[in-house]
Amino acid sequence: MWTEKQRGLRVSQEELLCKNACGYYGNPAWKGFCSKCWRERSRPTGSQRQETRPSSDGAPPTFSKFEEKKNIEKGRRISTVRKLFWGSASPLKPQETSESHTKMLKAYENLEPGDFTGFLKILRSPSSQRLQSRCIAFLNTMEAYHDLPIQKQSDFVQEFYQSFAEYFRSFPEAQVTRIMEHVEKLMMTRLHKWVFCHDSCDDEQKDLALQRRIRSLNWVTPQMLSVPFPDENTPVMGDPFMPAITAIIEMDAKRAPQDKLACVSKCSQHIFEALSTSNNEPANADDFLTSLVYVVLKANPPRLHSNMQYMIRFGLPHSLMAGESGYYFTNLSCAVAFIEKLDGSALNLSPEEFEGYMRGQRAPAALTKRHHMASDTQKLLEELQGRQQKLHQGVDALTMQLQKWVQVVHSQLDEATSQFDKVQKEITAQAEASQVMSSLAQDGSQEKVKEQQPVLLPNDDCEAPKETAC
Repeated sequence: MWTEKQRGLRVSQEELLCKNACGYYGNPAWKGFCSKCWRERSRPTGSQRQETRPSSDGAPPTFSKFEEKKNIEKGRRISTVRKLFWGSASPLKPQETSESHTKMLKAYENLEPGDFTGFLKILRSPSSQRLQSRCIAFLNTMEAYHDLPIQKQSDFVQEFYQSFAEYFRSFPEAQVTRIMEHVEKLMMTRLHKWVFCHDSCDDEQKDLALQRRIRSLNWVTPQMLSVPFPDENTPVMGDPFMPAITAIIEMDAKRAPQDKLACVSKCSQHIFEALSTSNNEPANADDFLTSLVYVVLKANPPRLHSNMQYMIRFGLPHSLMAGESGYYFTNLSCAVAFIEKLDGSALNLSPEEFEGYMRGQRAPAALTKRHHMASDTQKLLEELQGRQQKLHQGVDALTMQLQKWVQVVHSQLDEATSQFDKVQKEITAQAEASQVMSSLAQDGSQEKVKEQQPVLLPNDDCEAPKETAC
């Protein structure tokens, strides 16, 4: 049984959490920290380098002053961009505070979960004109400064999220999260074409490297990963993880980070469903992670690295740090890191066997069996195609015969119609001739009667006086 084999991938729940013990999920992209701890950890380091820079390290004093002036100008430029993003923190007008602000908060408070259309209607209302203007200004400025480094753009977006959420600090946390999900979808759907796979980063090169790596591991079978996969009785098209493979591929077609994260969650849920049908025991973390590795290897999702970095940089931090979606995304990051470092020991293979598989000199028995099944299926398909071709030829021949028969029937019908017309004309002529003869016969009989009447009348007249005379 697969449960008796040594697993090549084991990750405990503690290993998925942040190294700073803050309770949130860590990520290999953040060196094991959560996004919050990673940002707090990286920012002081950069500021410390600027503050502790010596005034002169052998370079001329003029060059040192030039560097200092350049840093000051750079800081002013960044602060100017920040002001353009969300403006100054000027207080609201009294009229807005008393009436419009209260009306706006009540409208957002009654917003249904997942009602993005309703959110847009509220945002376009007069009571939300201030928030709407802020969003429009942020989008226009981000598009104007789209050539900034990707990390700066990520910082600006995250700071915009925090600044926007301040309007709803009186709301419950769950309600604020739902509102900010709508804000994220609105912002990043517009900014996707500007910040996704940015020119200032090497995401495209890493995407190609990861795709080549996954393509070189296409020989890995579920048995090598100790995935509970019923390979003996399942046909080629009966992969129980196919819905999960489809879901992870759909991630690249989405634009908002939360929609991409929803594809990751959907993929993970399909994996748990497949595990429940393939194994009689409840699925554990090891089963899920190894199955996720298998799904990624078989799917080879397009631009996987860029999509993950896009969610990390521009997604809501809470979605990646906690909850069900955070757990799934952390496991996906671990699966990608495992694939990048995959070797023979993780698959219970010797280095020689692993190199043989990588070079294409060897093939797993299950894979060979599937290749044979695929070849048999191909032969069967070719035979069926030949039969179908013969069937089409027979149908064409039958169609030609049917057309000829229809033509013969039409010609016979035309001939019979013409003969019928001739016969009908002859019958009509004979009927007219018989009528003429009968009319002539009647006229002749009447004339004979007229001729006989004058002869009979005088006889009668003569006989009568004779009788009277007697």
